[in-house]
Amino acid sequence: MLIHLPDLWIVIIDIVAWFVFHMSIAFIGTILPERYINTHHWLFKERNFEQGGKFYEKYFFIKKWKKYLPDGSALFKKGFKKNKLNSTDKSYFDRFILELCRAEAVHWAVIFISPIFFIWNYEWASWVMILYAIVANMPCILAQRYNRIRFKKIISRKNF
Repeated sequence: MLIHLPDLWIVIIDIVAWFVFHMSIAFIGTILPERYINTHHWLFKERNFEQGGKFYEKYFFIKKWKKYLPDGSALFKKGFKKNKLNSTDKSYFDRFILELCRAEAVHWAVIFISPIFFIWNYEWASWVMILYAIVANMPCILAQRYNRIRFKKIISRKNF
């Protein structure tokens, strides 16, 4: 802990900080121009272990719970809703893939920033904050990756 504060203030700052971090990163991700999102970046590439999405189905039972995840894009005017398909043409699918990459990057960014809590929290509490960031964001990351793999598979089958 670099800054020593009363425990009540630490809790208040943690709550406010999480809200500000989540909303700020999501907002920045939403307004980031499409030209800055590289859907072919190494972060977004399908890995061998993902097995075309089967990994997520077998080990995470993703089909059973992904529909219950909130679609944060609804919070912002420029948000791209990903909870249902609005078209089946190639340009829409390409945009959907881009938006899945955007959403995944936002969730990774929230996890990445979580060590900032070491500044004003006790060490054990900072680790709890990092764990929270992982637990709260990983289901969304898994869903983005799973859906992107499926979309790419559909695009390759349709031969757009």
